[in-house]
Amino acid sequence: MDGMKQWYQSKAVWGGVIAVAASLLQLMGYQVSQDLQGDLVDQAVTLAGVAGGLVAIWGRLSATHGISGK
Repeated sequence: MDGMKQWYQSKAVWGGVIAVAASLLQLMGYQVSQDLQGDLVDQAVTLAGVAGGLVAIWGRLSATHGISGK
């Protein structure tokens, strides 16, 4: 595969997680529409990207060793 990405940037992964969560909610008596599930997937991917970026920035700022271009 070309253009690899992190697992948390995948709509398929988030779609699966949300589908499982929606099924569990239905077992408990709650209904989650397909439209809401789609919106949740989009929001989860966006939030995961933000979280990944923040972790990368925090990691660089808290690092004890420099980086080089070599």
